[in-house]
Formats: sequence, structure tokens, C-alpha cells
Amino acid sequence: MKYPVIIFDWDGTLMDSIDKIVACMQQAAITSGLEVPGTEAIRNIIGLSLNKAMAKLYPTASAAQQLAVENAYREQYLHYNQQQTLFYPGIKAWLSALKEQGYTLAVATGKGRNGLNRQLQQHAVEDLFTVTYCADETNSKPDPQMLHNILADLNIQPHQALMIGDSSYDLQMANNANIACVGVDYGVHSHAVLSQFEPLAIVSDLPKELGAYI
Repeated sequence: MKYPVIIFDWDGTLMDSIDKIVACMQQAAITSGLEVPGTEAIRNIIGLSLNKAMAKLYPTASAAQQLAVENAYREQYLHYNQQQTLFYPGIKAWLSALKEQGYTLAVATGKGRNGLNRQLQQHAVEDLFTVTYCADETNSKPDPQMLHNILADLNIQPHQALMIGDSSYDLQMANNANIACVGVDYGVHSHAVLSQFEPLAIVSDLPKELGAYI
């Protein structure tokens, strides 16, 4: 067991939620009376905390306008948009298998705590993850604070953990924390973008391909 602790991003890595995020953000912009961002612009901010994402999407908007669309997005995601988000194929059973094999699983996500808890409960996977950190509890990716907190909570060193994510923010965060990382190329950022952060590998199917690296 090379990496006894495996830390996962959530959206776009474990959870097939990108389409819902895009739809909710676009509807939030309409509700807030701001320009509706394109799909690629929204995909490019997935993984950031909401306040960082709003600043990136609307750099010339006032703080009040950014906050309004942020709140509208939360309302859309949690209450209005009924699109179901599911784990990517094979992921849930694979996570259970990793847990049974003795790996400690953790989550470092750009989601808010309410949103993550809701999905953990909906999919009955609360017991799979020993520790989880969200963007509204610490600094936004790519700041390494979430990973530092996980290491401290588990009383481990950076070389004992592996970070897995689909975005540049995930892999840059891992680099900043001196933690090895693996990218997945089915999420928000391309193979070319992810490769800039020197991951151990970039995979297209976590359950089938990660075994060679852990």
C-alpha cells in the first residue's frame, strides 16, 4: 500500500455533476440579471469556492452582484434544479472496495458543506470517508489548506497521501501541499492542462486504472 490515504475531489471526479452545475449557474445569472456565462467558462471555475468562482466569472461586477448570483446558484442547486447527480459508473462500489482493503478515504472539495452533506446522505456514503473538507470551511483551491487540514486530522505526512482530481485546481493544490496526485481526464480540464502539474498519471477510468499507482 504505497498511499494509505486517498483524497478525492468530488464534482467531476467522483460525481457526474458538471451538467447540473452549468445549468444552475446559468439560471442563477438570469435570476440575478447578469450576463449568462458560457458552458466552458463555467466548467473552468468548477472546483473553486463560490466566492472565488463568482469573482472569476464576473470580475467587473460589484461585490453585491457577485454575492447575489452566488446565493441564487445555491438556491438553484439545492432547491430548484431537480436534475439528479450520480457517481460515475463503477465508482461507488470501487470506493467501498478500497475502504474494505484498508485505505483511508477523504474528500477535498470546492462544494459547500451543505451541498456535500446532502449528497453523502442521498447516496449513503457517509461512512466511506473518514474526513471531508469543503470550500466554505477553509481556503479555496489551489491553496493547500484543505490538504494540510486532512493531513493534520489523520496525523500523517504528505508522502502517505494521494490526491485525485479532474481540475488544475486539484492538482495545483496537491503540488502546493507536496502531495502526489493523479488526474482524471473525463471532468472539467483536459489531459494537456492536467499534465502541466506533473501527476503520477492521468486516467480515464479510476476503478480500472488507479490500482497500478496505489
